[in-house]
Amino acid sequence: MKNIIDFYGAQLPVFKSSLHIHSTVSDGDFSPEEVIRLYSEAGYDVLAFSDHHKTNPVSTYDGKGMTILSGMEIHPIGPRNVIWHLLALGVPEDLPGTYPNGQAAIDAVTAAGGIVFCAHPNGAFSSHDILQLQGLTGIEVANTNGRFTGREYNDQCWNELIAEGWRCSALAVDDMHTACDLFQNWTMIAAENPSPQALLDALKCGRFYATQGPQFKRLSWKDGVFEAEFSEVVEAFVYGFPGMDIIATPGFPTPETSPRITSLRCRPTEGFRGVLRCRIRDAQNRCAWSNPITYSE
Repeated sequence: MKNIIDFYGAQLPVFKSSLHIHSTVSDGDFSPEEVIRLYSEAGYDVLAFSDHHKTNPVSTYDGKGMTILSGMEIHPIGPRNVIWHLLALGVPEDLPGTYPNGQAAIDAVTAAGGIVFCAHPNGAFSSHDILQLQGLTGIEVANTNGRFTGREYNDQCWNELIAEGWRCSALAVDDMHTACDLFQNWTMIAAENPSPQALLDALKCGRFYATQGPQFKRLSWKDGVFEAEFSEVVEAFVYGFPGMDIIATPGFPTPETSPRITSLRCRPTEGFRGVLRCRIRDAQNRCAWSNPITYSE
């Protein structure tokens, strides 16, 4: 039975998705067939190939029960001559892989029906740099392979983007190149069905959450009250934008002594009509992140 999330009042199945994957088509250790086998055996529903500068012929692949999305990681030159890492999803298999700058790449992907996330921005680019790009769908908040370059987590950059007024969504991904990158960060997409178009539509509108293990079961912000239900965790934070931090947690004990919680309910400051996002953490120090949630009357 597929897990169901009550996503702001809509009961939807959620699909476990790995959206940033490299194979031997570029610089990964595993062939596309091996990648598919590994993620299928691990219980994933959706896999996106995103080899550097080039797409894969995904329409010819046997997905072993998974939906396979066409993607590419694009590397145009960015500010200070640092290359962008732009994760393009839902692109045609014949999409070119080289562009003069980040905006040209995003425009080309969008015109072709795809979407673009900024991969592991921490350290290489500031939130100001990212805000200069028009048409991005979001960023990555957690990237397994990024631990080798200090770019595993991007919470601060995400907060800054939201504080500047962009209701920015964020993925968690493996950015898998080798076996040590497997199965540590993934994205749960809430969609009507696992067709490529339904999945892309859900990603476009932020109907997903990023996780390393914990699961959101319900998210709601209505009639002045924010509510979340989730798998057992030791800590839950709610961040408010603009200008408000809400902390809802049993306290700050160690994971070994923390009480376990499975829900959160809080009332933001009277009249607050910004956006909220929630982060939860379990006893194994694994996190999950909701996308920004807008108030509903």
